[in-house]
Amino acid sequence: MATFTKQTSPYIRKPASTKRMMIDVLIALFPLVVFAVWKFGLDAFLRIIIAVAVMILTEVVTVMIRHRPHPKFEGFKVRMIERFKQIRLLNIITPAISGLIFVLMVPAQLPIYVVIVAAFLGILFGKLVFGGLGANIFNPAAVAFVIAHVSFAASFKYTQLDAVAGATPLTAIGDSIMNIPDMLNNYSLLDLFLGKIPGGMGEICALLIIVGGLYLFIRKAADWRITASMLLSFTVLIGVAALILDASNAHLIILYQLLGGGLLYGAVYMVTDPVTAPTTKPGRWLYGLLIGSLVAIFRLFGPNPEGVAYTILICNMFSPLIDYHKWSKNNYSWKSWTLYGATLVVAILIVVAGVGGFN
Repeated sequence: MATFTKQTSPYIRKPASTKRMMIDVLIALFPLVVFAVWKFGLDAFLRIIIAVAVMILTEVVTVMIRHRPHPKFEGFKVRMIERFKQIRLLNIITPAISGLIFVLMVPAQLPIYVVIVAAFLGILFGKLVFGGLGANIFNPAAVAFVIAHVSFAASFKYTQLDAVAGATPLTAIGDSIMNIPDMLNNYSLLDLFLGKIPGGMGEICALLIIVGGLYLFIRKAADWRITASMLLSFTVLIGVAALILDASNAHLIILYQLLGGGLLYGAVYMVTDPVTAPTTKPGRWLYGLLIGSLVAIFRLFGPNPEGVAYTILICNMFSPLIDYHKWSKNNYSWKSWTLYGATLVVAILIVVAGVGGFN
């Protein structure tokens, strides 16, 4: 007789445990932690420790509160020990990852109370209220960042001695990508690649992010399809806008947009979250396309020059729809590729119309 076991997501179709995958993510994040501490010193170290501790403590306490010991366990001490036994290693590793991903997105001078509030609310409302590991539909790190960014926007100040007084590469270009060629006099592509720019503590070093991504993909701890689709669609849309507005500098505009901000960071460490992403291969290509397209559109036409975390939360809501059993298949078909192509064409038309390409 077959035996069935109840299990929450992520559902892994390969000989790897969730614990091993999470440990791999920690390993991939470690170089960025070292970089943040090296570049920003004690400010970064304190905020990293606090964010991780708050998220771990919040999850541990929630797990203990949710568990109701059997009546046979009598006495406060005995019942507390029984509650404590419900804590698993994943209840430590997964909130630690969320804490790291969140805190590496924020400036090193973000007030500590903001880090505490955002980390607490992010893990609580992004994960724990849905039932904990495997039950959440939103990325907890993205929730924490958006809470901090929306509620404490004035605290997001970046300090660095450079020609544009600490403005990030994306905010420095203003409201037009046509300013990028001139801005390269202040922020070279090499500066963006090596992280010699103001920005989030860990999301600014493209080199280390790429190294971490390659490690995750080689170890199969993350699905490369979402990342590839996101970066491909983003590059296509930014390229279309650049060709229309300033064709001679299109390559510089594309590279500046790819390396600036949190695009690569989100593409490697956030959209690949196996819980909030679709489970099928075609679904993951479509999911990446939606995220990459929205980030490009937000950067081109929105008031927020970044938009990665916001876009991820928006697309998290579409993940269950993409996985709906009536049309969700794990095999590629002409229908899945037609939908992908049609969606990309619609996004291109939006960009062309937005930059005045039809005039």
